[in-house]
Amino acid sequence: MSSQPTPAYDPERRAETEVRALYRQILNGWNRRSADAIADLFADDGDAIGFDGSELEGRDEIRSGHKKIFGDHQTGAFIGKVRKVTLVDPEVAVLNAVAGMVPPGKSDIDSKLNAIQRVVAARHDGHWEVVLFQNTPAQFHDRPDEADALTDELRRQL
Repeated sequence: MSSQPTPAYDPERRAETEVRALYRQILNGWNRRSADAIADLFADDGDAIGFDGSELEGRDEIRSGHKKIFGDHQTGAFIGKVRKVTLVDPEVAVLNAVAGMVPPGKSDIDSKLNAIQRVVAARHDGHWEVVLFQNTPAQFHDRPDEADALTDELRRQL
């Protein structure tokens, strides 16, 4: 009876997987329109920079800001794709992603809402928390081919 070698524990791979899951939880919280689900992922003093440039500082402001967004607007659903996770050290990671949004009642991405997203995450008490989430419009001024390529890339995630 031959036995397969047990794969070595890879803490970097595990950290990357956990940070990717944290990002998915952010998008899932948004798609469920749950300010609590989003805010609970942040460090107490975490920051969020919105698509319009608004800054929310601290978990409480992130929670109240998202409650206002969800109360005042019919928000679309995020479609995201992680491009890279970089471990700065075993306790800090930077996630690079792109995201599109499907408006309410639609089935396709609105390319005007495409974004470049960054998450800085830190491990605290054994679990990852968002220290910074930034959502920047991907407008690609005067570069329509790049804008179209991003929309096509995101459509494949649908």
